[in-house]
Amino acid sequence: MADYLPKFKPGEAVTFTASADVTGGRLVAVTGDRTVGPADADSAAVVGVAGFDAKSGERVTVFTRAGGVHRLTAAGAIAAGASVISAADGKIATVGDGTNPIGLALAAATANDDVIDVLFI
Repeated sequence: MADYLPKFKPGEAVTFTASADVTGGRLVAVTGDRTVGPADADSAAVVGVAGFDAKSGERVTVFTRAGGVHRLTAAGAIAAGASVISAADGKIATVGDGTNPIGLALAAATANDDVIDVLFI
């Protein structure tokens, strides 16, 4: 068997090309070959968090979902300890009827645009 090394190791940042404008600190989802855009509601393609703002066509560093705690923007109230999913514009929301949880809220959000700690699962 030939030797093998992974292209990226768990927890390392990965560089993608933005297929649409992305906001740093918000969830991004795979949109094509090594491209990402803002995650939609309950996206199954969430790959991680954008490291900075990037315009469509620009390179963007993504901190992948290989565990870790990230500061994410809520789309509304979220209880501490709640499972969360992606929401529109790369924000997060309580799982509710969603089927693709991405993490666990480590703090409560009381309103839209609150930023809280989330443990990726």
